[in-house]
Amino acid sequence: MFFSKMLIPTLREVPSDAEAVSHILMLRAGYIRQLAAGIYIYLPLSLRVFDRIYKILREEMNAIGAQEISLPILHPAEVWQETGRWYEIGDEMFRLKDRTGRDMCLGMTHEEIMTWLAAREIRSYRDLPQVWYQIETKLRDEARPKSGVLRTREFIMKDSYSFDKDEEGLEKIYQLHAEAYKKIFTRCGLKFYMVQSDPGMMGGATSHEFMAPSSAGEDEVILCSSCGYSANIELAKSIPHKPENMDWEFEEIHTPEKRTVQEVSNFLKIKPEYFIKSILVISNNTPILTLVRGDQELHEKKLNRIIGKFRPAHKQEVKEILGVEAGFIGPHNQKIRIIADSCLKEGVFVSGANKQHYHVKGIRPDKDFKAEWHDIHIPKEGELCVECNSPIKIERVIEIGNIFKLGTKYSMPLKAFYLDEKGQEKPLVMGSYGIGPARIAAAAIEQNYDKDGIIWPKSIAPFDVEILPINVNDIKTMEVAEKIYKGLKEKNIDVLMDDRNERAGVKFKDADLIGIPVHIIIGEKNLKEGFVEIKDRKTREVTKVKVEEVLSLF
Repeated sequence: MFFSKMLIPTLREVPSDAEAVSHILMLRAGYIRQLAAGIYIYLPLSLRVFDRIYKILREEMNAIGAQEISLPILHPAEVWQETGRWYEIGDEMFRLKDRTGRDMCLGMTHEEIMTWLAAREIRSYRDLPQVWYQIETKLRDEARPKSGVLRTREFIMKDSYSFDKDEEGLEKIYQLHAEAYKKIFTRCGLKFYMVQSDPGMMGGATSHEFMAPSSAGEDEVILCSSCGYSANIELAKSIPHKPENMDWEFEEIHTPEKRTVQEVSNFLKIKPEYFIKSILVISNNTPILTLVRGDQELHEKKLNRIIGKFRPAHKQEVKEILGVEAGFIGPHNQKIRIIADSCLKEGVFVSGANKQHYHVKGIRPDKDFKAEWHDIHIPKEGELCVECNSPIKIERVIEIGNIFKLGTKYSMPLKAFYLDEKGQEKPLVMGSYGIGPARIAAAAIEQNYDKDGIIWPKSIAPFDVEILPINVNDIKTMEVAEKIYKGLKEKNIDVLMDDRNERAGVKFKDADLIGIPVHIIIGEKNLKEGFVEIKDRKTREVTKVKVEEVLSLF
């Protein structure tokens, strides 16, 4: 390909609305343009990157016996209604009506449609297992699209779905996907973690996410370097450091107008880890008192898994239910359900006194209050691993893939059954597995760039080599450039020739910005001595090579 014939609209200025490195560089290097919030046009260089990612995806999916199909983006509502997700999913789903008034939606995922197909095509245990996948557009009406292609409203996903006769079969396919994903991300040149995760709206019992470390990530993961424990912070457990045990007696203390843990801590000169933070929530119109340590925060998703959907109680509700204002609530003498974080199970603490402008020092669990004990706090860096008691670290990450054990969540309502060896009807046992190609590309940039631009991993770069003839008006320069170009093409190496009549500085800047791994620089001075320069974009090392030896290096 010739630079002058391609649409590569590079920019010198940093776009004002771009924050993530990948967003900035994809705009500046001419890979994308934004049509509207969360909606992008992918220009030729991007499509070349995606094509290489798709090739890797197909090779690894085919290797585990998956078969590629293509499903529609437009779905009839009744399929989603049968699983209940039509009603459970909120504004993230694009809904519309066709000309007959029939409710439709744009697919944000394809569990329902794949299961609908399986219900009609899989009849017997002899048909199992089946793994079907697609590389298809999805649409999700993100409330806050941001970070370029990392969080969009329209995106492409490789999603696969497995169907088997039992949990044992599902486990085998789940592990096949886990290994295939590791190969995919490794081949794409990414550093990544496989971590435990929350199934969320997908449902099912078990799920894992594949996370690429990056400061641009919106997720956080807990990592233990000693035993390998890793989990999304939404699911992760940790052991907070225990404060020294105090021998306080039960004592009411006047704390005028001191409501927050920090205010009372400063007033009493007692560290926050000795406090119990009491938070009243409402679930199914039932009040529940939740307790976390004063230096911890309540993990809403962990609590949601225990009590279902809930909301914080309003100030007036707190006073009506507990008889005291928020800030002075204590767990003792309460007659409502109490759920407490496990780290409060031992020790002596300070809490509200259930009395205006008073707190109590000397609260003891089990003696002064009874509770259900659960891990409901947000982990912090430096706390201890639940598996081996070593310190944990927290890292920001980009989610690039996920795998879910769905079980029969979708097959039961959609009547996706098969006949077993005894002729009995059984529900298909399912798994769901997703990868975001655009997220792979963005994560690759986030992990591989410098002050001058992108440094693509060789496996997913838009081209393998860029040839940079410095003076396109020099006959000898262009003869050598065209000979090398033709020779590389014959070896099936993707080459971009910068044939523009531009200054050398402009060509070098664009080459570094675009990020092709190898640059072949052809200048008149070196040619007189029979040499060209080969530059490694990543290391910036430049090597002089004889013209006749160039092709032998590839």
